[in-house]
Amino acid sequence: MAADLLGGDCHDRINLRGHMGSVGIPEVVIILAIFTMSLVLVWPAGRICSRIGFSPWLGLLAVVPIVNVLLLWYVAFAPWPRAPLGRGGA
Repeated sequence: MAADLLGGDCHDRINLRGHMGSVGIPEVVIILAIFTMSLVLVWPAGRICSRIGFSPWLGLLAVVPIVNVLLLWYVAFAPWPRAPLGRGGA
């Protein structure tokens, strides 16, 4: 019945064996690029959060779309647990 809905029988399927699940050099390069870009964002964001008194694990939110902008606004306007000394802050 499912074969009738697809417009053929099971012998008309395309053989993708050997192509699905294999990882080549382009995929490895893309994975390394994504990992590198994520590290370039997460590590400084974590350092900034830890320096102002928040958990450095908040830096992981820097790679989540929309949430990263909310994190930026939260850090900018929330009272910092560890305020900088000598800056005239309240």
